[in-house]
Amino acid sequence: MDKPKVVLGVSGGIAAYKACELLRRLTESGHDVRVVPTASALHFVGEATWSALSGHPVATEVWDSVHEVPHVRIGQSADLVVIAPATTDLLAKAAHGLADDLLTNTLLTARCPVVFAPAMHTEMWEHPATQENVATLRRRGAVVIEPAVGRLTGVDTGKGRLPDPGEIFEVCRRVLARGAESHTTDLAGRHVVVSAGGTREPLDPVRFLGNRSTGRQGYALARAAVARGARVTLVSANSELPDPAGADVLRAGTAAQLREAVLKAAADADAVVMAAAVADFRPAHYAEGKIKKRDGQEPEPITLVRNPDILAEISAERARPGQIVVGFAAETDDVLANGRAKLARKGCDLLVVNEVGEHKTFGAETNEAVVLGADGTETPVPYGPKGALADTVWDLVADRLG
Repeated sequence: MDKPKVVLGVSGGIAAYKACELLRRLTESGHDVRVVPTASALHFVGEATWSALSGHPVATEVWDSVHEVPHVRIGQSADLVVIAPATTDLLAKAAHGLADDLLTNTLLTARCPVVFAPAMHTEMWEHPATQENVATLRRRGAVVIEPAVGRLTGVDTGKGRLPDPGEIFEVCRRVLARGAESHTTDLAGRHVVVSAGGTREPLDPVRFLGNRSTGRQGYALARAAVARGARVTLVSANSELPDPAGADVLRAGTAAQLREAVLKAAADADAVVMAAAVADFRPAHYAEGKIKKRDGQEPEPITLVRNPDILAEISAERARPGQIVVGFAAETDDVLANGRAKLARKGCDLLVVNEVGEHKTFGAETNEAVVLGADGTETPVPYGPKGALADTVWDLVADRLG
């Protein structure tokens, strides 16, 4: 089979050196990558580096190999174009259809999905002109990944940092996996909230009541939503996974903290997906000091009290009309029967029901589930990558959002 053809555009920002890692991941995973840097980008990383890592000569000018008409052919033959980093200047040119170099010409001729990974100072990202350009590109179907928050050039810190190259690669992989469908970016203009991970309820300063969830399914949902053009807020409970590129990540520890973060983020959300494993109970009393083991004495019983039912709460009190709410049901027996009862009890629109256990689902890269709908539908998702389940969930959400 022919390798997927990817054009990696690199514009002139200090983060250009990070694109080398993205290029390596793309080539090592079986993609045929053509690097198209701008003249400014070559001040940061030279042609020799791009050529060595891609295995192809590097195209920089419309006048190179004119008989091959590169300003047209490169874009026409691509399965994906990804720009990393995308500077504010490049975003402006792309939004307004300017074509003064090979990369911007390529963007105009490409009929495949296009992913932009911006990197710039916070003030430049937040400027109304940049935000309007980003909105224009998203409206046209491009995926513009939200920048990360962190250290910028010099001593500055804020939003504008290029996301981790590994996470940009995951977005590209998801976009390519969806093929022509991804060009529609059916969640563009939508704000979605995803919870992930497992809450922990403290017993004393060193112990807690928790669960086995690692957050992999929730993170897969966040990545898939970014690849489909959504603005994503990820509420992460005690997960050690790297932040998905393009998602605004909020941290939570306990069920109460997760509830507060989800309710706040859901205020303007089109969809809320509760993939986190939220503790049903918490200790009634917190020991200020470590609970000691006493020789010859059994420990005092630990009394539990109920935690708030976040899924039922947001289902009953929708923050806005038409908001779609998705829950997860982790079951160990009578999986579908318990799932149907939970769907009726919680009042959500969709419920993802899966069987879990010590060595099943939690922490794994794969999952198998049935998505139950409040309208009586049942959508089985066969055993496979968690990203596949994530896309099925978003397919069903997008249909209901219209």
